[in-house]
Amino acid sequence: MNTRDPQALIEKLKSLPPEQIAEVEDFVDFLRTREEAARDTAAQRLGEAMARLSALDLPSMSEDEVQAEVDAARRERRERLGADRR
Repeated sequence: MNTRDPQALIEKLKSLPPEQIAEVEDFVDFLRTREEAARDTAAQRLGEAMARLSALDLPSMSEDEVQAEVDAARRERRERLGADRR
């Protein structure tokens, strides 16, 4: 059962024996740790990418150049997705 009502979840937890409540708590801690680790990894990868970009010492792109790059990437993606559907 998928519930979005925190109060319903709390009522379900209250009906569990202490050993199972401890298991649920362990699982919640695991989920929190997993999310934090994923966020830390993403932040580290972003920092590394930014450092590599900075090391290239390229001139800044104008807003029009950035938009042209985005448009080109979107076109390529649409073309690739269209080819995959055939």
